[in-house]
Amino acid sequence: MFTGLITGIGIVTEVTPLGAGADARFTIRTPDNDAWAKADKALGASIACSGVCLTVVESGPDWFTVEVSAETLSKTSLGAWGKGTRINLEGSLRIGDEMGGHIVSGHADGLARLAFITPEHGSTRFVFELPEELAPYVAPKGSVALNGVSLTVNEVEGRVFGVNIIPHTLAHTNLSTLAVGDAVNVEIDMLARYVARQLSFRAAVS
Repeated sequence: MFTGLITGIGIVTEVTPLGAGADARFTIRTPDNDAWAKADKALGASIACSGVCLTVVESGPDWFTVEVSAETLSKTSLGAWGKGTRINLEGSLRIGDEMGGHIVSGHADGLARLAFITPEHGSTRFVFELPEELAPYVAPKGSVALNGVSLTVNEVEGRVFGVNIIPHTLAHTNLSTLAVGDAVNVEIDMLARYVARQLSFRAAVS
């Protein structure tokens, strides 16, 4: 589990395909900050990489390596990662840690595309378009994770929703690198997922 509060930006330093159309291995350099000096990068540790929970298979003092399945590569932005890609990092939540964002599983539901960016009252307004199947799960004032960043939804209209991102968040995440048309990993709020499941189940048995 994660909170959606990014603790640094990592850099992809090596990409190794593991067969045609199959899995891939990524080596990621960790940020030079206190959080990652103390972070758990041991074999088997879970790290959210731009919103996708991945397992460490190798590590060193300032790097770690993960292996990613072909399914994940095809369903997330990881398939487009290359050497030099900047990714948001968050170590897994530990008992007793502060819950400053919202509960994030690291299981991305799909991709949202950036439709519009504009400055607004000192922050930056980002408008995203969701796949049709995810749109019902995003609600005004609800939570959503974009590239692993916990954000509050401002408004929703059909498949389109907007968020305002403060300068601190832009400066410390890879959201600052986005351009119109770019895709981000989106994870819908876990509560919305279970409420929708319960309602659909009740409708099916009634």
